[in-house]
Amino acid sequence: MSLTISNPAATFRRILGIRVASLGREEAVSLLSGFIREKTFTKVGFLNAHNANVACSNKEFAVALDDFLVLADGIGVDIAARWLYGAPFPANLNGTDFVPALLLAADKPLTVGLLGATRENAERAAQRLGEIAPQHRFVVVHDGFFTAQEEPAVIASLAALRPDILLVAMGVPRQEFWIARNLGPEHCTLPIAVGALLDFLSGSVPRAPEWMRRLRLEWLFRLVIEPGRLWRRYIVGNPLFLLRVLRQKLAGDRY
Repeated sequence: MSLTISNPAATFRRILGIRVASLGREEAVSLLSGFIREKTFTKVGFLNAHNANVACSNKEFAVALDDFLVLADGIGVDIAARWLYGAPFPANLNGTDFVPALLLAADKPLTVGLLGATRENAERAAQRLGEIAPQHRFVVVHDGFFTAQEEPAVIASLAALRPDILLVAMGVPRQEFWIARNLGPEHCTLPIAVGALLDFLSGSVPRAPEWMRRLRLEWLFRLVIEPGRLWRRYIVGNPLFLLRVLRQKLAGDRY
């Protein structure tokens, strides 16, 4: 099933077959705030170079993303947009910065569920979010290491809580698959696949300094911090992503 957005602000660009919303930050905040206000169940994800590579090699993941509102994340997809459409995306809507902005924009108190990461990191992230946006209620539903036998209880907990926003931090593509296979409007309004957001908020994984973020080099900082885990994602993955985008451009296959 393909997601349909009846909103004039939401135009889309195809990056390696994935439909990505072309939105400025304020437009994206307004759009998602409207979904929350109107109780419109909408799955939200992000596309960066790594996610796009995963989607190219895992067609089931690409199909799942077609039912998400996908936001542009990082310099890689901006380069792709320049090559394919002549202009970058209006804003870099990486979840680490966008989710706090979305929470800050909501005046009405919301219930926000956290699902994923370690229990310690999720608890610390909830505390940090409470400092950033104290008008909301933050509830840790479960860590991200539950078993198949425990999963029904996790889903039942969500149905009982029914948060306005659910931050799902299980890594790509597990988090998107889990949302797609398990969640509906009876569980939450806005499930958001947030990757390492809870680890960043907890302080267990440091973020790049502000000057590196401004230069769009946060990926390089992460590579330096965790070379053993991330070298393949960036050293191999980034050139592979650009090669795939170039192939799409040369084939004239925008859509």
